[in-house]
Amino acid sequence: MRILAVSDTESRYFYDFYEKGKLDEIDLILACGDLKREYLEFLVTMSGKPLLYVPGNHDDSFDENPPGGCVCIDGKLYVQDGIRILGLGGSYRYRPGIHQYTERQMRWRILKVLPSVLLHGGFDILLTHAPARGLGDLENRTHRGFECFLYLLDRFRPRYLVHGHVHRNYGHKIPQKTLRDQTTIINAYDYCVFEYE
Repeated sequence: MRILAVSDTESRYFYDFYEKGKLDEIDLILACGDLKREYLEFLVTMSGKPLLYVPGNHDDSFDENPPGGCVCIDGKLYVQDGIRILGLGGSYRYRPGIHQYTERQMRWRILKVLPSVLLHGGFDILLTHAPARGLGDLENRTHRGFECFLYLLDRFRPRYLVHGHVHRNYGHKIPQKTLRDQTTIINAYDYCVFEYE
C-alpha cells in the first residue's frame, strides 16, 4: 500500500502544481493536522482514495465544520484495508485551545481508546499531530512532544508513527524519517510518501 502523509502546510506539489494522475499511485492519505479544509477536500476528491485525519492545534473549526469526504479518527482505532491506525490529534498545551492537552489529559485519552486497541491486538500506525517526547520534538513548550506516546511505542511496537506539528523548515537538522526500535517515525510536514508492505 502506498501512503501519502501530509501535515501543517498545503503542499504546492499536490495543490498549486497539481496535474491529472499525480495521485493515481496513492492508496491512502493520512493527514496529521493544521491543514485547510479545502486542501483536504481537494486531495480526497482528486485521488478518489480514503483520507483519514487527526486535528492539529489550529483545527478548532473542524469540530463544527469537518472536511467533506474525509474521516476523522481522533481518539479512535480505525481499520483500513487490514491496517490498524490509531489516531490521537492535538498538541501539548501551550495556550487555550480545543485540541491542546496536558500530558495527563493525553494519557487519559489513551486510556479511553486502550480497550479498542487491545481488542484489535494492537495497532500498526500511530497517527498524531504532535510527536513523541524526544523523537522529533523541540524543547520549547509549543512544540514539545508527549511522553505517553513513548508508552504506546514500547508496548505495541507499531510499524509507523506519523506526526506533524514540528515544521521541518524550523531547522536543517529536523529529519523526515527516523527509526526507534522497529518503529519508523515520519515527520509528515508538507508531505511524505511511503510504502506499507
